Amino acid sequence: MSADPLPQPSPNPASGRTGSRTAAVIPAAGRGVRLGPGAPKALRALGGTPMLIHAIRAMADSRAVSLVVVVAPPDGAAEVKTLLDAHALPDRTDFLVVPGGESRQESVRLGLDALPPGYDIVLVHDAARPLVPVDTVDAVVEAVRGGAPAVVPALPLADTVKQVEPAAPGEPEPVVATPDRSLLRAVQTPQGFDRDTLVRAHATVTGSVTDDASMVERLGLTVVTVPGHEEAFKVTRPLDLVLAEAVLARRRLNDGF
Repeated sequence: MSADPLPQPSPNPASGRTGSRTAAVIPAAGRGVRLGPGAPKALRALGGTPMLIHAIRAMADSRAVSLVVVVAPPDGAAEVKTLLDAHALPDRTDFLVVPGGESRQESVRLGLDALPPGYDIVLVHDAARPLVPVDTVDAVVEAVRGGAPAVVPALPLADTVKQVEPAAPGEPEPVVATPDRSLLRAVQTPQGFDRDTLVRAHATVTGSVTDDASMVERLGLTVVTVPGHEEAFKVTRPLDLVLAEAVLARRRLNDGF
């Protein structure tokens, strides 16, 4: 990871976003308490390598991504920089580490603030999705280049979904509706955005949200989906880590990953 100043690409004057430069922001400041005690979730080992490094490589594997901004825990930027220096990362990609905030939303905003000019497309990717295939990353970028202000990879739901009414702790929750699952999607990352749109969303939307696409929705803009991938799941609980280890082992066996 070079300490030299990042290149300052010229803004793209052409109509549309063909040829636009793409940066990825990876918020990695969360503790990940559902995985149990230990290191922050993004620093947990997967196949002997921290999940964060897998997530960074997943973004850098896309030739569309020329800059990856890692948003570290507020007091952990030096540790994350050391981590990046200790692992082989693509030379054609620039890397930047900045301290994050107390919430994911604040951390993404701080990552956006650190972007140099000229990067017109921004991906936001969960550090806890270490195994997203490069084809998914490329599909998101291409959809933003095609003119969509916000793009999310998504999968159809396999399970029936119930809407419930809140109940007291330990009490059964009454079912109030069964949504049509054919109209529902499970959303993954990276989520892709026109940079100006995402900056405006973070400057405008102040309520709590679960993803950045929701912020763009609140601006009244259309968010579109591209096909997600079953291996882009989020490592949240111990069983997810077991599954991720199995996927990684299969990749290494079959693909030399």
